[in-house]
Amino acid sequence: MMKVETTPIDGLIVLQPNVLADDRGFFMEAFKKSVFNDFGIKKEFVQDNHSRSSKHVIRGIHFQWNPPMGKLMRVTRGCAFLVAVDIRHGSPTLGEWVGREVNEENKVQIYAPAGFARGFCSLSEITEIQYKCTGEYNAAGEGGILWNDPEIGIEWPIDNPVLSDKDKNAQSLSDWLNTAESQNFSV
Repeated sequence: MMKVETTPIDGLIVLQPNVLADDRGFFMEAFKKSVFNDFGIKKEFVQDNHSRSSKHVIRGIHFQWNPPMGKLMRVTRGCAFLVAVDIRHGSPTLGEWVGREVNEENKVQIYAPAGFARGFCSLSEITEIQYKCTGEYNAAGEGGILWNDPEIGIEWPIDNPVLSDKDKNAQSLSDWLNTAESQNFSV
């Protein structure tokens, strides 16, 4: 049976699938609608993504408001530090984050619903992350928060990340909260 760990941030959960392993390999259910419904995750997943990153790459922290997108994230190769930040207006945990080292061995998954910005840092030479999304990608409805925004204070496990220009120039949490689009994420 899959185990669920609640976090101090409402809606953000960590899941540990039941892994059946022997000398041939392993089997696990990464997603089962009825089990996720029991955990309170009743959103429909409509898109699967798969990314590959080199060591010390930080991607994020990204979010999408149109349509609102939640993500179920897991590492299928290598190791990464996965992060989710609460960016919901009126939330008692606004600006708070949860980070977890996740790898292909521990098979931990993190579910962050819409209203959270998500990112990761690749900790191995090659890291592959797969995530199920509750909304289809829309470039016109996406945004990002600066990876090292001091208002959030994420404790990344590296000091000099490899970043895209988009992530280097992302807005602060305060700037995001002052946009009309940010009203889509309210508690």
